[in-house]
Amino acid sequence: MISAPTALHAARRRSDLAAAADGTCDLLVVGGGITGTGVALDAASRGLRVTLIEAEDLAFGTSRFSSKLVHGGLRYLATGDVATARESARERHLLMSVIAPHLIRPLGQLLPFAPGVSGRQRGAGAAGMAMGDLLRLQVRTSGKVLPGPHPVGTARALRLFPALNPRGLRGGMVTYDGQLSDDAALVVAVARTAAGLGARILTRVRAERLHADGAAVTDTLTGQRIDIRARTVINATGVWAATLDHGLAIRPSRGTHILLDAADLGHPVTALTIPLEGSISRYVFALPQRGGRVIVGLTDVDAPGPIPSVAEPTEAEITFLLETLNRLLAVPLARHRVRGAFAGLRPLVDTGASETADISRRHLVRTSESGVISVLGGKLTTYRRMAEDAVDLAVRQRGLRGGPSGTATLRLIDDPAPGDGSQDAVVPGSALFRAAVEHAVRFQGALTAADVLDRRTRIGLVPDERARALGAVERIVAETLTDSP
Repeated sequence: MISAPTALHAARRRSDLAAAADGTCDLLVVGGGITGTGVALDAASRGLRVTLIEAEDLAFGTSRFSSKLVHGGLRYLATGDVATARESARERHLLMSVIAPHLIRPLGQLLPFAPGVSGRQRGAGAAGMAMGDLLRLQVRTSGKVLPGPHPVGTARALRLFPALNPRGLRGGMVTYDGQLSDDAALVVAVARTAAGLGARILTRVRAERLHADGAAVTDTLTGQRIDIRARTVINATGVWAATLDHGLAIRPSRGTHILLDAADLGHPVTALTIPLEGSISRYVFALPQRGGRVIVGLTDVDAPGPIPSVAEPTEAEITFLLETLNRLLAVPLARHRVRGAFAGLRPLVDTGASETADISRRHLVRTSESGVISVLGGKLTTYRRMAEDAVDLAVRQRGLRGGPSGTATLRLIDDPAPGDGSQDAVVPGSALFRAAVEHAVRFQGALTAADVLDRRTRIGLVPDERARALGAVERIVAETLTDSP
C-alpha cells in the first residue's frame, strides 16, 4: 500500500505551489535530477522545510541518460584516484545494502581474454578488479550483496555472453557492480521519499533569477510569475548550473549509448567490458537491461557551446560504439540493428585538463558571490554524499536548525509496478499497461505523455515503439488528470 504523503500528482503540485508562494522555506533546491532530489531528501531528513523546483520533469536531464550502473569506481583506481574510488565504493554499499536494494541488483561484468584485448589490458583489468574487491571488503559489502571477482573459462564466458567470437578466446575475468533497474526511477523514488518527509516537489517551475533569499520563478503551465522566499538556495542544475551562477567553470562531456535487442547478442546474462585500444582505464560496456535490451556505451566527448535541453548522439559516436563492440563479436552487427540511441551531458568541473576523460569525477560545493550554494560534478553513484555536503554547508552558513543527515540509513520508497488491469495493454502486443500509465500520473508526478514514455517507463528510448504508443498514452494521461482531484 503506497502511503498518500509520498504521492506526487497535479493536485498536490497546485497546492504546494500556492504554499511556496505564501511562506518562507528553509531551503530552496533548484533542479530535479538525482542531485537536486538528493539535496531535497537530505534536507527533509534533517527536519528542514524544503521546496524543490524543476523547469521540466523529474530526471529530465542527465539523470535519465546514465549507464544505469551503481559502480565502485574501478576506472578511478586505474587512474590513481583512490579517494573517488573509495567514496564510490562506500556509496554503492549504502545504496545496495540500505537505501535502495529494491532498485539495484548485482551485475556481472566480463573482461574477455580475446584477440583485441592486449596482455597489458588483461593484466591491468585483473589487477584493478582485485583492488576494487579490496575496497568492497573495506566498506563491508557482503559477498551476498556483491560477489567478488573470479576467472572463467572459455565455455563459461560464451554462456555469459553468447555473441562473443570463440576464435582465440581464452576465458576471462568477471567482476560485479550494481545495476539500477532504471536511473529515472531512482530519481522519482528519491523525490517521493522527500515528499513523504514534507518536501514540496514542484515540476514545470522555472527559476528566472536566484538570490541568497529565494528566487523569481515562472509556473510554465500557467505563465504565472511568483517569488519563492527561502533562508538559503542550492543550485543543483547540473550542466545548466552556470546559467544561474556565472562564476562556475563547467566542462560538459557528452556520454552516448546505443540500444540493441538482446536477441541479437544471444541474450547475454553478463555485461561485456571492452577496453579501448591502447587504454587501461577507458572501456565500452555492453549492459543487459530488463525488457530484452542491451545498452552499449559510453563515449566521453567534449561538448562545448550552448547547452541543449536534450543532448543528441552523433552518428560518429554511434559508429564508434558499434565498431568497438563488433571487434569482439562472432557476427558483427550492422547499423540497422541499432534500435535507439541517447546521450547525456556530464557536468564536469573544468580543471584545465586536455580531455574530459582526464577530469576528476569529484564533486564541488561552493557559494557564489550572491550567496547561492552550487553543487556540481560527481556522478549518480555518489549523489547522496554530494547532497549531504551541500546541505552541511547550507546549515553552517545560514544557521539552519537542522540535525545531522539521515540519508545513510533511510530506505527509499518501494513503489512496485501496479497490476496490469486484466491485461489492458496500451497498444496491441505492448508490455505497457493502462494501470502503469495511470499510476505514473496519480503517484509519480507525470503530467504529460512524454513524462510517462520517456521518464517513467523508458519506452521512449526506442523511437518506433514510442511513436506507436504516443496517441494512446496521451488519451490515458488526459483522462487520468481529469479524473484526479
